[in-house]
Amino acid sequence: MASWCAARSFHIPAMNAGVLRRRASWAAGIGGASVAGMAMWRSSSSKRSVPFACLSLSTDTQIKEAVQTEKAPAALGPYSQAIKANNLLFVSGVLGLDPETGKFISDNVEDQTEQVLKNMGEILKSGGSSYSSVVKTTILLADLKDFKKVNEIYAKYFPSPAPARSTYQVAALPLDAKIEIECIAAL
Repeated sequence: MASWCAARSFHIPAMNAGVLRRRASWAAGIGGASVAGMAMWRSSSSKRSVPFACLSLSTDTQIKEAVQTEKAPAALGPYSQAIKANNLLFVSGVLGLDPETGKFISDNVEDQTEQVLKNMGEILKSGGSSYSSVVKTTILLADLKDFKKVNEIYAKYFPSPAPARSTYQVAALPLDAKIEIECIAAL
């Protein structure tokens, strides 16, 4: 059903499953491209049309790689600092902890924001990305009144065009942090 909906959304003509079985003895997705689609395209000698490809996300664990650096605080639970998958880097929520001591730099939001972004930069670098490749961030604040202070520091790290962003005030953050930021970057 989902593939039918996707095909209809992109105006892809319907496929006869019988033709697929006869012309492509096997169908497999490699790197998100449909091999069956290429087999059908090659085998149709009378009508040459543009091949189709299925560019979908995969859950294949072989293309999912954990990123870890000692230059940023270790994860506080059963999760990775970041995951590389499908040409993207997904950075877990980062706190303003000193990587060497595991303690907050200070209790104020400005210092924690600065340290969060430094830690994030080390994780991005370790994952083969940078601030300029970040496409989306999510900021979690203990107090939304700190929004303006955070913006001033945040703006120093992300070049134009700035990434898409969401900011929320939350009831609490791990270790009573003032701020936590997660991001998604292109590779």
